[in-house]
Amino acid sequence: MDGAFVRRFALGLLPWVGAILLWYAVRWSGLVNPSLIPAPHQVAAKFFELLTRENLLLDIYTSTRRVFFGVMLGIAAAVPVGFLLGWYRSARTFADPMINFFRALPPIALIPLVIVYFGVDELAKLVILFYASFFAGVIVMYEGVSQIAPIYIRVAQTLGANQFEIFRKVIIPLTVPHILTALRVALGVAWATLVASELIAAQRGLGAMIQNASTYFLLDVIYVGIICIGLIALIMDLILRKVSARLLVWQDRALG
Repeated sequence: MDGAFVRRFALGLLPWVGAILLWYAVRWSGLVNPSLIPAPHQVAAKFFELLTRENLLLDIYTSTRRVFFGVMLGIAAAVPVGFLLGWYRSARTFADPMINFFRALPPIALIPLVIVYFGVDELAKLVILFYASFFAGVIVMYEGVSQIAPIYIRVAQTLGANQFEIFRKVIIPLTVPHILTALRVALGVAWATLVASELIAAQRGLGAMIQNASTYFLLDVIYVGIICIGLIALIMDLILRKVSARLLVWQDRALG
């Protein structure tokens, strides 16, 4: 096995080991009532119990599906809007105050209105996740596009490229990194918003599981839900990073 890989693996594992040790240390320190902090092995046991007896996989699938569709729809709308705002200064001047106004509104504050207008079914949850993903993506897109150096356009014009060729061969490749960054940011925001979206009469899902567990003070179940959300978000981000590295390999070649 490659020594560099072993070192990277050890460095990546070390923070997790440190977090678990700190978890045990806080529990055993006496600073906090041990009954309020379930031990890591207790949380692990509850995880396997929920996995084998309580359809935890269904909750994971339900939440992941909601986040996936909410983010895809949000980014599909955010990319053209963010591009227009970033590319055209007049559009940015016109829409920037309103974009930042809505971006500052927490999705949980909109839940009563979402229930009134969209009911309590899946559509309402998707609207909340779409809202969070859209505004996160728009900000990343227009900030990135607005910083594209004009020199690339001038070089393409000097070489005789027409407007369509400039857009296809220069603008789109330069925009792809910002689209991928917007997607990563939106994924993080959507997972952070998941519990709020599943406040809307959700029967299944990790957020619903956490809400139900809080009602009965089932702290170990709450810990399982929180850890599952974090791990799934981490896995999705790692996959997206791998995809980004493959799609953007031309940047390394250009810089090399």
